[in-house]
Amino acid sequence: QVQLMESGGGLVQPGGSLRLSCVASGFTTLHYYAIGWFRQAPGKVREGVSCISSDGSNAYYENSVKGRFTISRDSAKNTVYLQMDSLKPEDTAVYYCGTSRDYYSDSYWRVGCPPRTEYDHWGQGIQVTVSS
Repeated sequence: QVQLMESGGGLVQPGGSLRLSCVASGFTTLHYYAIGWFRQAPGKVREGVSCISSDGSNAYYENSVKGRFTISRDSAKNTVYLQMDSLKPEDTAVYYCGTSRDYYSDSYWRVGCPPRTEYDHWGQGIQVTVSS
């Protein structure tokens, strides 16, 4: 059974840091999958945050987090991380990770993440609250 499990969320003050983890289980291999991080704040639609290609050579960040968040993956551990620094109250949301088959060229990765409709497995989400 394929599962994704997020961890590392919590309450942090503005300017603080958190590191989210997304652990995948039940996959024969994650070698062919891109991983994306999304978030959903109360009353808002789910939005993309960042994504990383299947081999880890490409990553994309939405403008709202660029320069503050860093995505990485450890293939040996089937885990993707999202290091979140300089957190702001507007980063408060439930964060989700998802998998997408990685069909995309290097040139595609320079301009965006795989479309949300391409993600076929999702974690249950983890709350991140940024507040003083």
